[in-house]
Amino acid sequence: TPLVRTQTAVVVVFATLVEYTFSPWLEVYTYQFDNVPAYVPPGHGLVYLAALCMGRSTFFQSHAKTLVTATVVVGGCYALWGVSPLAPRADVLGLFWYACLLGFLAWGRSRMLYVGAFVVVTYLELIGTALGTWTWQPFDPTGLVSMGNPPSGAAGGYGWFDLAAITLAPVLLESLQRLRSRLAERTDDRRVAEAVGRHG
Repeated sequence: TPLVRTQTAVVVVFATLVEYTFSPWLEVYTYQFDNVPAYVPPGHGLVYLAALCMGRSTFFQSHAKTLVTATVVVGGCYALWGVSPLAPRADVLGLFWYACLLGFLAWGRSRMLYVGAFVVVTYLELIGTALGTWTWQPFDPTGLVSMGNPPSGAAGGYGWFDLAAITLAPVLLESLQRLRSRLAERTDDRRVAEAVGRHG
């Protein structure tokens, strides 16, 4: 639908800004070849669509309460593990992002979208860092906030992409429709004026 296409475009634009700010500039995480691979920005659009499709699926809708509870429990255990002595390195950022995820699940307009994002993003972060495609630094640029590789609550951070899509897409779509209407009206007015001019 036009709305979903606009939401996906918002995610791609937002993610592109985040990628180029936090990877090559601030070096919060770095890619294997010290660049942002060309597939990454559109890849964020695919991640969003995957989370959206999962959230709208019959299975997710039928087991919504169970899946939300599972997300809270599994995500919570993962985040607490990240700040425990058992983790390879401390992960305060992951715990913060997990708190963001709880907020999205509690007050977000599309809870199942965030559940889908938790599944997809957690999987991709674990696989991507295990393969060495990208690596998170031990600390943020301030040196104060420790980060896991990957941060345990990465899905909570990604939730901001989803929030941007859900919030901005309807506004952009409505503005685009207004612009089209104005252009159509001007075109009609011009045609009327030309016809009147031709016939005196």
